[in-house]
Amino acid sequence: MDRKIKIGICGYGNLGKGVETGIDLYPDMELAAVFTRRTPAPPLKIKKETPVVHINSVALWKDKIDVMILCGGSSNDLPTQGPELARLFNTVDSFDTHAKIPEYFDAVDKSAKVGGNAAIISLGWDPGLFSLMRLYMGAIIPDGMTYTFWGKGVSQGHSEAVRRIEGVVDAVQYTIPVEAAMKRVRNGDKAKMSAREKHTRLCYVVAAENADKTKIASEIKGMPYYFDEYDTTVSFISSKEMKAKHSALPHGGSVIHTGTTGAGSNQTLEFSLKLDSNPEFTSSVLLAYARVAYMLSEKGERGAKTIFDIPPALLLGTNGVDAIKTLL
Repeated sequence: MDRKIKIGICGYGNLGKGVETGIDLYPDMELAAVFTRRTPAPPLKIKKETPVVHINSVALWKDKIDVMILCGGSSNDLPTQGPELARLFNTVDSFDTHAKIPEYFDAVDKSAKVGGNAAIISLGWDPGLFSLMRLYMGAIIPDGMTYTFWGKGVSQGHSEAVRRIEGVVDAVQYTIPVEAAMKRVRNGDKAKMSAREKHTRLCYVVAAENADKTKIASEIKGMPYYFDEYDTTVSFISSKEMKAKHSALPHGGSVIHTGTTGAGSNQTLEFSLKLDSNPEFTSSVLLAYARVAYMLSEKGERGAKTIFDIPPALLLGTNGVDAIKTLL
């Protein structure tokens, strides 16, 4: 194409900053604007010349943004912002509340079609790349079981959900895989395991002065979709300890599929990630698929899609012939 794809960032938390710092690795894109609800607007980390606009004015940028990357949280932001912004822009997002993805897809799909835009939802590594691996593995080895283990690492979505609780000043949540469960799977055990058997959750919370810590802990442990199905430990710490020990955002995990092929041979497939920075990696996935959203829009496709709907070749942009030579 003759010009660069103009990218907008909606939300300037860890994920939005990851998009800002990573966009220069994609030479066919440029950052056009950052949208935030903060007042006053925060200074950008790298691209200080980029306009920072209050989200109330986002509609004025309808013809100035090729793809809007939605970087808000899945708990409170994206359920509203996803459909609203898909009506105005081509979008990509990392909505990660697994149980609610079907209804979120429907809402974004309707809005994107009304607005004449393309939207790709629930990108990242899970949902996202791990979802794709589960699909591939189950299709290739149908007589088997697929297991997903997350961590040890910080879940941004879960941490954000805890920070929304009244009386919480700051919080970080670690997802921790149960090593014994992973060992069983790798040894070919095809037992059904509950969420509680596969993972534990650990929350470090900075509470406001005079906050009811017992109530906060109870609310965390009972939170649907996030903590109610897991053994969860809540530890209250100081802001100083939080900054010193829990400021990094590592994560990762594994998708493991174990099963048998036609003659009864045991087969184990595993896909793993070890990430020093969860938001930087997730933002890289969003940037790669932002190009795809733009290409789909240029081809006249409208509505919402998931990672399952995207042919891998579209991720190559215009380098398809070279990829056949070097990757295939």
